Amino acid sequence: MPGNNIFPIFDKVLDRSKKEALLKQRGIVIWMTGLSGSGKTTLAIGLEKYLNDKGHLTYLLDGDNVRSGINKDLGFSEKDRVENIRRIAEIAKLFVNGGVITINSFVSPSEELRQLAKNIIGEKDFNCVYVNTPLEECEKRDTKGLYAKARKGEIKDFTGISAPFDAPLSPELEIDTHNHSYEDCLKKLIEFVEPKIKL
Repeated sequence: MPGNNIFPIFDKVLDRSKKEALLKQRGIVIWMTGLSGSGKTTLAIGLEKYLNDKGHLTYLLDGDNVRSGINKDLGFSEKDRVENIRRIAEIAKLFVNGGVITINSFVSPSEELRQLAKNIIGEKDFNCVYVNTPLEECEKRDTKGLYAKARKGEIKDFTGISAPFDAPLSPELEIDTHNHSYEDCLKKLIEFVEPKIKL
């Protein structure tokens, strides 16, 4: 059995605090959740650019990017959705242990999936940001044309249409992109993140 031949060296690798001291920042995960078209990725891109301009090392993990690479073997069944989030969380945990500010943009539609990610990453490093945008607004934006396809039945198990989205019960931050401008939403996100990444 392969498990008998695995010998992790987590206790021998360079300590996380040394990497954070080198980078002059604290590694954390900003886990952005919300419906497709809610503005998660747009805000994540804005946050990463801002932090980079301030001299911080970041990495943005986005649903479509991850599914075109490391998770391209996964579909959208319940089992594959769980595995998708599990892999993403394990990757984010590695980045955080390297002192990197990791921004995740994933629908992650259920409390169970978000809790799975939180358990893997660790409660003190996991920060859930709920980009709360009504389905009607997301569908109106439909930047990728996915809602139109879902309404026609061309995409099965599409979150918000033929699959449920459970709003986070207690997110660390909630952002309303429907009633507030992009600039105001990004400012709110930055103000939330900056104190958390200070050593």
